Amino acid sequence: MNYDHSTDQPATDSSLSRPILNRRAALGTLGKLGLGAAALGLGAPGALAAPAKNIDVDVLNFALNLEYLEAAFYLAAVGRLQELRRIGGGAEIRLPAGLDPMMGMQFIDSNTQAFVRDIAEDELQHVKFLSGALGKAAAPRPVLDLAGAFDAAGQAASGGAIKGFNPYANDLFFLHGAFIFEDVGVTAYNGAATLITNPAYLQAAAGILATEAYHAGAIRSMLYLRRQELAAAGLYVGQVVGAISNLRGKVGGGKDTGLSNARGAVIAPTDANGVAYGRSTREVLNIVYLAPNARRGGFYPNGLNGTIK
Repeated sequence: MNYDHSTDQPATDSSLSRPILNRRAALGTLGKLGLGAAALGLGAPGALAAPAKNIDVDVLNFALNLEYLEAAFYLAAVGRLQELRRIGGGAEIRLPAGLDPMMGMQFIDSNTQAFVRDIAEDELQHVKFLSGALGKAAAPRPVLDLAGAFDAAGQAASGGAIKGFNPYANDLFFLHGAFIFEDVGVTAYNGAATLITNPAYLQAAAGILATEAYHAGAIRSMLYLRRQELAAAGLYVGQVVGAISNLRGKVGGGKDTGLSNARGAVIAPTDANGVAYGRSTREVLNIVYLAPNARRGGFYPNGLNGTIK
């Protein structure tokens, strides 16, 4: 198979009558609470101190590396990849042959396109938020592979039956590619919660986690509905998603679930208590490197940048 911020005052969304978080104010708050020089142990005498080796900054940089990848994946689909290329340096972003980064892919279903455009914007803002908050401590964007890594992932998940998998070929394949990432992002942020000590950082990470969970649920819902629609045509979406889930489970600590179980649809993969899974940084790396205990490879040919890699 071949598959607007002219002032520091909160803005208001007139259509929803609710305040919108001003990024400048948010980053200023994080800086005041210690993410700036003080958090790195470089503040003036009497400033908020932190250990010489700051694990919070390391964890946020780990998250930033993952956000670089997700943002690249979605922005490439909607023709906005140049916006990410302005952030974090000039490292290569490898794309499948034929995909114009200025045009993006051709969507058939307008609903899928609408979802993807929204998620792309969220992921870009995650990168801007984390890199802006980290400032000079932000890890540069690593080399990202959105071409060969998907081919390798498809072959690994299918035992070699699926070759040349390109998520930008059509709407359904893109949802399959999104499924590879979304649940991983949720489990990564959940697992990192125990490593963060500063409440400000924890709150910021929790907010991003919530957004990623919305994204994951949306992708799972769309795939489940497509599964129902396509079964009659002999196209078993559940089997492909199941294979991806099995692969993630195999290298990512066994913490995964496909689109359905004996009770029906699985919109949020959880443990017996209904709690979302959390993965260690090593388990997350096993998935994005596409190999257990690897130090680079898969979607990050040269590895992640930062301390945790």
